[in-house]
Amino acid sequence: MLQPSSRWRNWGRSAAAEPVHLARPSSVDDVVAIVRAAAERGLAVKAVGAGHSFTDIAATPGVLIELDGLQGVLGVDAARKRVRVAAGTRLWRLGPALRAHGLALENMGDIDRQSIAGATSTGTHGTGRRFGGLATQITAATLVTGRGEVLRVDDAHRPELLPAVRLGLGALGILVEVELQCVDAFLLRSVDHPAPFDEVLDGWDERTREADHFEFYWWPHTDLAMTQTKTRLPIDTPHRPPGRLALWAERRLLENDALRLQQAVGHSIPALVPPLSRLATNVYGDGERTSVSYEIYASPRLVRFRESEYAIPLDALPQALRDVRGLVERNGWRISFPVEVRAAAPDENWMSTAYQRPSAYIAVHRYFRDDPSAYFRAFDALMRTYDGRPHWGKMHDRTADDLRPAYPRFDDFLAVRRELDPDRRFANRYLDRVLGP
Repeated sequence: MLQPSSRWRNWGRSAAAEPVHLARPSSVDDVVAIVRAAAERGLAVKAVGAGHSFTDIAATPGVLIELDGLQGVLGVDAARKRVRVAAGTRLWRLGPALRAHGLALENMGDIDRQSIAGATSTGTHGTGRRFGGLATQITAATLVTGRGEVLRVDDAHRPELLPAVRLGLGALGILVEVELQCVDAFLLRSVDHPAPFDEVLDGWDERTREADHFEFYWWPHTDLAMTQTKTRLPIDTPHRPPGRLALWAERRLLENDALRLQQAVGHSIPALVPPLSRLATNVYGDGERTSVSYEIYASPRLVRFRESEYAIPLDALPQALRDVRGLVERNGWRISFPVEVRAAAPDENWMSTAYQRPSAYIAVHRYFRDDPSAYFRAFDALMRTYDGRPHWGKMHDRTADDLRPAYPRFDDFLAVRRELDPDRRFANRYLDRVLGP
């Protein structure tokens, strides 16, 4: 079960590890055996999905478990629109699988390469003032605890653990199955439109109230923002799906190949970053497309980058983003990647960045060949002044001491951790930093 391993790196090349063993289970029993074998050897265990977290939350010097062998829809409760899904299932596969049953995820993020376990465990979210993150859609979960025992958490079995297990940071066990509350399949109409930076911020409250899903991208060194407004439509609404050639041109040539060239040039000649960014705002103009939800929510991300993201109170967004602009201008940085802004509904998951708070998200990025340290540190410090909560899968400098006040149920989460993983089988350096050793 435990194979020799080699060096592991995440997608953004911001984290790496040298695990002793690699394990590729194909069943729940395999996962149990792996955890118990690791315990006998005194080794830590971590599960990894697509490696799309930018932190080292999945890194371990012990046993690294790849869950790609646990795939697919395991059962459908059509009456309640609930679907049981193997934890290693990638989101890009889940959309079409749910569509075959006339169902869909209520909300998704803009990347679909992750596994369902990895995405929910780190708090992956999309946008939409009335919609929560992926973890809010979990109605039941099965995990293997630190003692190598299988625990089912649902309405009838340990329901008090659900607010912790839904978004468990990989600290409570190895997720092997989740049950998702789905909705009827639907279409999304996405409208892209550039607008002045200040106009978008002044209309932030109205735009997020009126749209089902609203987000925007702002390119530093410019005065324009690219807005994206998505409207939910019945699945049988007449529409013309985007043509394959047009979609390829947009998503491959404009969103990736042109961006890759822009980043490479900006990395080599920083002075060209501002004019290239201004050019980019002119290239990405008005656009509209309608298709099934999962094809609109997510887009391919082929250009590697690193990211830091914070959740702040929803109404603090306009001033906070103006402060981010001020940071860039005062420091004379040349930032070639856009800043992404989204919104989300409050939820009751204890370690959620949107716990009991309507939230706005600001995500800053840097090309993976550029040093993000100064930019991200300053951003981190700024977001703390807004009572910000860092995305668990994005780069940040926070520790348990200063995170505890931000999460009212922080100690309750630690109590669940003590119960489910008393020997800290699933600990690593990241969890030691954000939860305490």
